[in-house]
Amino acid sequence: MPMVPQDARVAAIRSILTRLGKYSGLSAERLRHTEIDAAPLLELLSVRRHARRTGASPEASILPVVREVAQWLPPTDRLIVDAALSLGLFRDRVGVGLDVERLYADNLGERREALTEQWVALHTLLDVEPVPETPTVKRLRTSLEHNAFTALAGLLAADSGYPMARPPAGQAAEAAPTPRGVVTVIGDAVIDHIYRVDTFPDAHRAANGNFDGHPGGKGLNRAVAAARLGIDVRLVSAVGGDEYGRRILEFIEFERVHLDLIKVVPFAKSLVTAVVITPNGESRIIGCRDSRVQLQDEDLHRPELRAALEASDVVILSFEQPPAIIEQVLAVVSQMRPKPPVIVCPTPSMAVPQGLYQHLSVVDYLVGTSIELAALLPDVPAESADDIPRLLRGLGVGTVCTVENFRCAVASDTIETVIDHFPQVLKASAGAAAAFTGALAYRLVNARSPLTAADFVWTTAAMIPTQKLGAIAASMPAADEIDRIVRLYAPPATDQE
Repeated sequence: MPMVPQDARVAAIRSILTRLGKYSGLSAERLRHTEIDAAPLLELLSVRRHARRTGASPEASILPVVREVAQWLPPTDRLIVDAALSLGLFRDRVGVGLDVERLYADNLGERREALTEQWVALHTLLDVEPVPETPTVKRLRTSLEHNAFTALAGLLAADSGYPMARPPAGQAAEAAPTPRGVVTVIGDAVIDHIYRVDTFPDAHRAANGNFDGHPGGKGLNRAVAAARLGIDVRLVSAVGGDEYGRRILEFIEFERVHLDLIKVVPFAKSLVTAVVITPNGESRIIGCRDSRVQLQDEDLHRPELRAALEASDVVILSFEQPPAIIEQVLAVVSQMRPKPPVIVCPTPSMAVPQGLYQHLSVVDYLVGTSIELAALLPDVPAESADDIPRLLRGLGVGTVCTVENFRCAVASDTIETVIDHFPQVLKASAGAAAAFTGALAYRLVNARSPLTAADFVWTTAAMIPTQKLGAIAASMPAADEIDRIVRLYAPPATDQE
């Protein structure tokens, strides 16, 4: 039996699910008439969120939440909880050789027997290879159901942001302004451990400083940057099923970014990034990664992700996910008609970027520092760095934006310009690139014609308000703040294009 954390909350939820699974299984009718105390389920953030968004009661929200979260379990555990709770996940699979009536019978014993008899067929339907050995009914009852319920309880205890019903038409949560445009961001959501130090430490002296922790990550920061500008944003990411994960989800929801494409990995710790910042804004970053807390191939095949990409006016992609995932996303988007504009932020640098070359024609805007852009061409001599944008455009990239130190150099077929007239207070800012990318998405969403140099002046201005040493995501500006910066530092009329 696999070892799992002995968490009291997980144990309580598992116990309730086990008891509710007896007889006819989990149903709204059972929840209305049971004497079982379902309070731990009613208190789940995901249940309360579903109730708020749909107008249903918390009791009526438990079943759809459990059904949705169960879809994220490994195939065998999914099949076991589906039968034990009579969730009906395969009720619409008629005509494929399944006896769904017995699989969802009113009697738990009959459901167990049906599951063992259809074990191979169900696993084959889920493309599981090889199929695990068929268990006996006794083994299902005594160990496998316990393990599967523990895994399900762990996901539920994470209060995850799994896909839930959206508000009915015309109903906006908490009177939020109507968003303009749809953006899907694919990247990391982490906890930033921010260390503000007087200087970077060396081998012989410790640096003085202080510490704080905030939700962050290149994906999250760019999602928040776009959402602050009034865009309807979905973040595609993964977090751990721990307190940090719950904190990240609550922050994302507060910033009005959709949670339905964020995967919660039970019993895994959320990613943490140490950001060491000096008084002039320079930073050094240490990433603490867990290979479990990232997108997997099966995540890209979810119909919800495909629908989100097809509905997007802009897709933003960073290099935080595995290279194979990045390549697959670009391949999927390339087949869409019409294809949404794609912004790629090549950070952190990829060890072997050559595999991306076949997909660079999908990239409409490549946004990075000179070092990040040069890392995409590892075989190009250092003295050729000034020619990197032209080489990348030769590989298919539409527009290259070299962004650093609050300036931007734009290279495309129609625009060749350097925007560097905005004065800076700090030498650098950890959130500047995210603000630029969010602003670029905003201009693309609202553009009625191809972008001009004036659009890139505006996106460059978005970096100026990020010159703060606190939470990176919190420094993302609103549109009126960017407008003010553009007006405040407008160059003389003779210098304008």
